[in-house]
Amino acid sequence: MKTSVGVPREIKPREGRVALTPSAVAELVAEGCRVCLETHAGEGSGYPDDAYLRAGAEILDSARAVYAAADVLLKVKEPVGPELELLEARHRLFSFLHLAALPALTRQLCDIGLTAIAFETVVDHATLPILQPMSEIAGRVAVQVGSHLLHTAQGGRGVLLGGVPGVGRGHVVVLGAGHAGGCAARLASSMGAAVTVFDRNPQRLGEMQRAAPNINARYANSEDMRKALRSADLLVGAVLIPGAAAPRLLSREDVGGMEDGSVIVDISVDQGGCIETTRPTDYDDPTYVEEGITHFCVTNMPGAVPRTASQALTGALLPYLKQLVRDDWRDVPALREAVNVEAGQVVHPALLD
Repeated sequence: MKTSVGVPREIKPREGRVALTPSAVAELVAEGCRVCLETHAGEGSGYPDDAYLRAGAEILDSARAVYAAADVLLKVKEPVGPELELLEARHRLFSFLHLAALPALTRQLCDIGLTAIAFETVVDHATLPILQPMSEIAGRVAVQVGSHLLHTAQGGRGVLLGGVPGVGRGHVVVLGAGHAGGCAARLASSMGAAVTVFDRNPQRLGEMQRAAPNINARYANSEDMRKALRSADLLVGAVLIPGAAAPRLLSREDVGGMEDGSVIVDISVDQGGCIETTRPTDYDDPTYVEEGITHFCVTNMPGAVPRTASQALTGALLPYLKQLVRDDWRDVPALREAVNVEAGQVVHPALLD
C-alpha cells in the first residue's frame, strides 16, 4: 500500500507558503507515493491546482479530506485552531513546530498521540538543513522590514540606514551571528549601515568581521550589548538554541534606553523571543510600540515572500520526506532524533530541559 502524503492549505494569516512545489510532487509520485493537496494550497506561492494535477497529485476539496487521506501530514507552520481537530494518532506530522514557545500546543499534540517531527530539530552533520534557508530569508526580511519601519510615515525615526555623503549612517545591532543573524548583518552592511553583531562563537565572529569593513563583530556580554543598543536605529534578535526556548538577552529597561522611533525585529519570536518586550504578532497586525520602540515580531517572517520561501523549503525538506514515507524511517538518525512528541509523550531533549 502506498504511503500517502497530505498537504493542507496553510491557514495562518498571510501565510502563502506551501510545503511542496509541483516538481517535488512529481518526484514523490515517481517513487510510488500518493500525494494529496487541499485545493488552492499552492496558490499563495504561484502554483495553481492544475500544476499539481499535471505532476500527479490528487486535489481534494477540503482540509478534512486531506487529513483523512494522509499518513504523513506535511505543513509549513504548526497546526492551529480547527486543524488540531483533524489530527489523529496514526499521523506523522512533519512541520515547523517551535514547541518550546507553545506549551499548550505541546499538550494538545500529546493528547492526540501522534508522532510530531519538527523541521527545526532536524540536525544532519551538525547543521540544521531545513531551518537554514528559512533563517536566511528571515534575516533578510528583518532588515528590509526594519529599514521600512524607520521611515517617518511608519512612525520611525526618519533614518536612512545607509546614510548619504556628509551624513552619518544608521546603526544596526544584531544579536546572533548564525544563519539568520549573519544574513541580516550582511544585508544591512551592503545597504551601507554601520553594523554591530554579537555572538559567542569565535568562528562566527571571525566570519562576520571579515565579511565587510562596516561590520563590527563583538563577543556577547550584557554591558557591551546595552552600550550598543543606545545608538541602535534597528535591533535584530536572531538567537537560536535548536528546539529550545530562546534565551532572554535584553530587558524592558534595556529597550527603554533606545531612541524613540527606533525599531526591533525579533526573529527569535518563534522560540519565545530574546527580548523581554517581544510578543508574537502576525501579518494582519504585525507591529506594536513598547517603550517608544516599534516592534515587528511576526512568527512567520518568510511567509512574506512565499514563492522564494516555498521553493527553498521544498528543496531542503524533500530528501528527508522521501525517507519519512518509508516504514524504516526511524533508521535515519536525522529524523529519529527530530521527533518532538510521540505516543503522548514529549521526547525531544531540548523540550525536556
